Amino acid sequence: MAVELRPSQALKLLLDFNLALVTDGEADLSARQFAVLLTIYLEPPPHNVRGLAAKLKVTKPVITRALDTMGKLGLVARRRDEVDRRNVVIQRTPRGALAVERFGDVLIAKAKELPR
Repeated sequence: MAVELRPSQALKLLLDFNLALVTDGEADLSARQFAVLLTIYLEPPPHNVRGLAAKLKVTKPVITRALDTMGKLGLVARRRDEVDRRNVVIQRTPRGALAVERFGDVLIAKAKELPR
């Protein structure tokens, strides 16, 4: 189902969504961390640092720093690839899945509040 928004409505939705996230008492994620998290949860696995860096057009250290923060928050986990021990596989976690689901719920709620 396509939703059509005027630019001012889209920006209002973005503002309201971000305000809801920064005032909810949960840890704040940067835009980059948010993009990494959504990529991990919305695109099919497997995910690794190299692939995420290529997808987001950033360096591997940038992804590593984002994953360090998200790992401390319990949103993702890392493990060594059993086939190639040099490779690190990024795994989803129950806490991360709940956070992403909450993001979707907040976005839907804020979209419903938009003036028509």
